[in-house]
Amino acid sequence: MSKKNETPEVTPVPDVADNNAPNPIFVIEKIYLKDASLEVPHAPMIFTQRDTPEISVQLNNQSEPLENGLFHVTLQVNVRAKIQDKTLFMVELVQAGVFRIQNIPTNDVTVLLNVSCPNILFPYAREAISSEVTRAGFPPVVLNPVSFEALYQQRLQQIDNSSSTLQ
Repeated sequence: MSKKNETPEVTPVPDVADNNAPNPIFVIEKIYLKDASLEVPHAPMIFTQRDTPEISVQLNNQSEPLENGLFHVTLQVNVRAKIQDKTLFMVELVQAGVFRIQNIPTNDVTVLLNVSCPNILFPYAREAISSEVTRAGFPPVVLNPVSFEALYQQRLQQIDNSSSTLQ
């Protein structure tokens, strides 16, 4: 069973400067589109609509350790466009990457997996979504930049609030 979103087991790096300490490593090994789905449920009649659609976006990222300092990170992006109660299109996409992270303190690894890696994956996901929507006959959807740092801080705050509620 995979361990998702758990603190990875990483050998801690001493805080004291040590000339013999190995250099920190953060490398992109692979970026790939893991899954993509596009639905246009009301085609072709939906193309006669002239109103401006309401666009909603949902994001979720997960990570899991693989082996020898490798980590698999996924960024799931769901985009839905609606006019009134009719869905124009839905795009569900999972952009993924394999990252090598070694000789970095555990707390920093957690930040890399939840902030830096999704920041790297997001432009690829944004381009794939825009391309899919355009090929479906709609104007491109350009997703605004996302602060994965802020999302990570919100998640930490929610965890902190839930643990304090349980006490």
